[in-house]
Amino acid sequence: MTKLNRLKWVVAIAAAFFVGVTFNSKVSAATINNDYVLSSNQGSSLRTSNNVIIAHATAVYAPAKNVAIFENRTWYSNGAYVQYIVGDGGKIYRVGAEGYQAWGAGSWANANAPVQIELAQTYDQAEFRKDYVTYVNLLHSSAVKYGIPTTVDSSAWRGVKSHLWVTNNVWGDHTDPYGYLATHGITKAQFAHDVKYGFSSSGSNVNPTPAPTPKPSKPTNKKAVHVTYALHQKGKQWLSPVKDFNSGSNGFAGVPNSTHDMLYIKVNHGSLMYRVHTIEDGWLPFVHKGDKNDTVNGVAGIKGHTIDGVQMYYTTPHGETYQQAYYRSQTTQRANYLGTCADNGSVAGYDSFAGMLGEPLDRLQIHINDNSKY
Repeated sequence: MTKLNRLKWVVAIAAAFFVGVTFNSKVSAATINNDYVLSSNQGSSLRTSNNVIIAHATAVYAPAKNVAIFENRTWYSNGAYVQYIVGDGGKIYRVGAEGYQAWGAGSWANANAPVQIELAQTYDQAEFRKDYVTYVNLLHSSAVKYGIPTTVDSSAWRGVKSHLWVTNNVWGDHTDPYGYLATHGITKAQFAHDVKYGFSSSGSNVNPTPAPTPKPSKPTNKKAVHVTYALHQKGKQWLSPVKDFNSGSNGFAGVPNSTHDMLYIKVNHGSLMYRVHTIEDGWLPFVHKGDKNDTVNGVAGIKGHTIDGVQMYYTTPHGETYQQAYYRSQTTQRANYLGTCADNGSVAGYDSFAGMLGEPLDRLQIHINDNSKY
């Protein structure tokens, strides 16, 4: 969901003009209403990477048409909109443009989702059934269209993702759409099955529903994870690597009151993705390995360009106690460390990245654990 759950609003009812569009052969023909689509000079102009399709629910019991009107009217002032809202008995309303970033689930999700879809909420079971079939088929078809797996909420960083998955793995505090789906008897397992296969034109399942998966026991297998990292001093050389963090000069990567242009990070267990923001270039692509000798795939940053922000996400291996990256930084223009970042968004106010944009980053500390040690 977007910010709609925090707002009360009333919008006028207007006539809708429908334009036909046909999805792939596994789903039925659907209509898209373009009355409330943002104009070419509205919304984000940034293209997305095609890695995920995001599934939302609106968190308000209001017609989908009203939600579309609201997002069209307040996309900038409220800072929230998606590409499609589904509801009103299986109708689809377009707001944002496919393939361009929407503002629905935080910076990582927005940058990686060519399509984000809201499901409007209703108390009427018959209306819900029509909405649900259209919602599922639009999620499925969008994934197929962009070459994205139709699996839901897997551990991979590609596929159809609920807003809850984004919260648990990247950032945020939203849990949709599962709470709303449960009020109409749809479990997570059912939703995952339906999105994976889609519905036929009659609204029936393409593949039989699988037997329920036994609920796994809570993992208690915590592994010691160590992170090694180093910064490259701008105009000079790679600095000595740091393992986790301690006190004094060995407790951080970097040189106080100096600028840095490249960073590498590696972990001894699990996996970690990271990227840097530079004053000259903005956010650079994520890097998945750490090797200072491989400046293309093993290092974040561009030689000679000043780093002012760092962002990272740690993935805990399946079956182990959940852990994450805790990290913080200091800049050349401020005394003391900035706030601690937690890669799942659990530290209010400091979850997007470490650093202060426009101020060169001069020190960085990282550790991997199930709680912060700072």
